[in-house]
Amino acid sequence: MKKIILAATIAAFVAGSVAADTVRMGTEGAYPPYNFINDDGEVDGLERELGDRLCEIAGLDCVWVVNDWDSIIPNLVSGNYDTIIAGMSITDERDEVIDFTQEYIPSDPSAYVALAGADSAGDVVAAQSATIQASHVASSGATVVEFASPDETVAAVRSGEVDSVLADRAFLADIVADSNGELVFVGDNVSIGGGVGIGVRESDGDLKTALNVAIDVMKADGTLNEMVKRWLDIDANY
Repeated sequence: MKKIILAATIAAFVAGSVAADTVRMGTEGAYPPYNFINDDGEVDGLERELGDRLCEIAGLDCVWVVNDWDSIIPNLVSGNYDTIIAGMSITDERDEVIDFTQEYIPSDPSAYVALAGADSAGDVVAAQSATIQASHVASSGATVVEFASPDETVAAVRSGEVDSVLADRAFLADIVADSNGELVFVGDNVSIGGGVGIGVRESDGDLKTALNVAIDVMKADGTLNEMVKRWLDIDANY
């Protein structure tokens, strides 16, 4: 009963504080299991399910917008959509340009993947551009080769253009499992960046507050932890 009352309180708060008639949820649609485009041409994945539930709790009318990763922050700032929910880690650099809700996924370990037979990540490593993984490779002393999409980073390993790829382990896990032994994890997991949050414009404080309260509800009733475990096989301990 307390949860029902809280959810109703949130909906009433949002109705009076969020000015937009429709909240446009921006995502990449190319980073499973966080977000991807399914066979019906619709946004799918953990963040689609989560975003829809947060909007339901908060009483928001939400629609989904797909945008390439390399311009996802500039297009939020310019008003093409109202949030970024795309597996984006909270970092100080990004926080200088946009604002973030609290984390809805804890920091997921990153991992290196290489061709079978490799015993290390090597000296030339692929990463998606403008990610915490690209920054980490650059700071490690290895040569980073950046690509616009995550699929291109894996293709570069397969073609021999690079020695390995560094990405979220959850993204790479199914790729390795489905590679028939062609690809393997190498080295240790890498812990970089903070948790994953929803990006909003710095001027949208009411929307940020509404989403934060909805995240609190899902953490309190256990549904967020269940969702993260089901999609990412991670116990967030929420």
